[in-house]
Amino acid sequence: MSDPFYRTATWLRLRKDRLRHDHHTCTVPGCGQRATVVDHIVPRRAGGPDVLTNLRSLCREHDQQVKERPGGKRANKGRPFARGYHADGSPRDPTHPWYRS
Repeated sequence: MSDPFYRTATWLRLRKDRLRHDHHTCTVPGCGQRATVVDHIVPRRAGGPDVLTNLRSLCREHDQQVKERPGGKRANKGRPFARGYHADGSPRDPTHPWYRS
């Protein structure tokens, strides 16, 4: 975390507010683990704003799935894998009404 923004009072307040809003729970559908990371949905490097609506609370596992790699690109195009779902968002359960083989 080399960006000095992440040490400012503004960021610390945004982070606290996002975690509180999400009840300190990972926002990935089906996860439910304790959120310890607040992540920009559209990264700051890509022009993403520092506003609550561009932030999400993630557990460590899901944060690792979307971390920026050395070249600045995000893993999995910034989309964490939901438990019980394929990477495209379709459910793994063949009895689910949205299931696609």
